[in-house]
Amino acid sequence: MIHWGFIGCGSVTERKSGPAFSIAEGSDVVAVMRRDVDKAKDYAGRHGIGKWYDNAGDLIRDPLVNAVYVATPPGSHAEYAIAAMRAGKPVYIEKPMAASYKECLEIIRVSEETGIACFVAYYRRTLPYFRRVKELIDDGMLGKISTVQIRFAIPPYVADYDRDNLPWRVKKEIAGAGYFYDLASHQLDLLDYLFGPVVAVQGFVQNTARLYEVEDTVTAAFQFQSGVLGSGSWSFIAPEGSRTDRIDFVGTKGKLSCSTFDFSPIVFETETGMQEFAEENPDNIQLYLIQSIVDYLNGKGDLPVSTARSAIRTNWVMDKILGYNL
Repeated sequence: MIHWGFIGCGSVTERKSGPAFSIAEGSDVVAVMRRDVDKAKDYAGRHGIGKWYDNAGDLIRDPLVNAVYVATPPGSHAEYAIAAMRAGKPVYIEKPMAASYKECLEIIRVSEETGIACFVAYYRRTLPYFRRVKELIDDGMLGKISTVQIRFAIPPYVADYDRDNLPWRVKKEIAGAGYFYDLASHQLDLLDYLFGPVVAVQGFVQNTARLYEVEDTVTAAFQFQSGVLGSGSWSFIAPEGSRTDRIDFVGTKGKLSCSTFDFSPIVFETETGMQEFAEENPDNIQLYLIQSIVDYLNGKGDLPVSTARSAIRTNWVMDKILGYNL
């Protein structure tokens, strides 16, 4: 039985992930930690969890906890993941894996040194929606894939205008970068899942609106080891009416379009016509990945599809796009 302790119990754990740890067979949650102990106690009470802490070290040392979920902002992922692994406890880290590629390297070094497993919450790899995308591509229905293009645009959030209280996702020291690090990580990991590692990448970055110090506009071009060419454009300051969430795959026999976040129907187009595919995802969207991790840790399943080794590649690509010194 895997007895989880959560370091961090904010909004992502309310529905996307938290309940899945108790729903998964062979798994439960025995403790949570948050620096605000009242919020930790409240979360524990609402979710039927017996222990709560305001110190991560205390949770990690709890003898009842034998696996740790790190659900804090990326700036503290490496610290907590490394502490848990040094205590002999497997780790499941929220994405992105850490606030930089260099921190990811240290996480992997400690995982290999200790022999303790480390996984990352790129759960889209397990969702029926993206499994369908992979199936259509792998079955050759598009022919040979030549290009893939990410287009993503959203308007600023209301909180982005509050210079005295900006969201943590636009504070580099906490998030690693801006919204690009938070949102594009899902898209780039998905493409890694479909086509394998990126081997060459170039990015261009702007801070156009100056609402905060990090980037608000990004473009990139990249090439996969498989030979597929890709590009992407991300705007986090778009007008309200121009919201875009789309990935286009172009092959020699057809074109496939899907979204990353709104799960609009997958559109498959060839010279013979157009088909649409709709897939349902679990209510707690991380459930399938969490179940696969629990099965693996319980000795009942194969290695899960999202590990530290796969996740670090996305941090490398993002840091290259942003021009960080690797």
